[in-house]
Amino acid sequence: MVFNVTPTKMQNLLFRAFRKYHRTLAIILCLPLLLTVITGMLYTILVEWLAMGDAAELLLGLHTLEIIHLDKFYPVLNGLGLVGLLVTGMTMTNLFKKCPTIHRNPE
Repeated sequence: MVFNVTPTKMQNLLFRAFRKYHRTLAIILCLPLLLTVITGMLYTILVEWLAMGDAAELLLGLHTLEIIHLDKFYPVLNGLGLVGLLVTGMTMTNLFKKCPTIHRNPE
C-alpha cells in the first residue's frame, strides 16, 4: 500500500501531534508547576522579608515534596516536563520553519 503524503500534509500532521502533546503535558504539569512556583515565592518572602525560618522549612518540604518522600524524583520530573513543554511549544512557534527562497531573474 502506497501512501501519497505531501510535505505540507506531513507538516500539518506533525503540527497537530505537537499541539496534542503540548496540551496533554500542560494539563498534567499544571498543578505540580503551580505548587513549585507558589511555594518557591512564599519561601523567599518568608525567609528574606519576614525572617520566619521555621515556617519556611515546611514550605521547602512542600516545594520539593519531601513531605511525601518524593524529593529525589519530583524536581527531575518537573524539569523533564518543562523541557517537554519547551520543545513542543517552540516547534509550534514556527521559529524553526525554513524561509521560502526568493528566486530573482538575473537581468
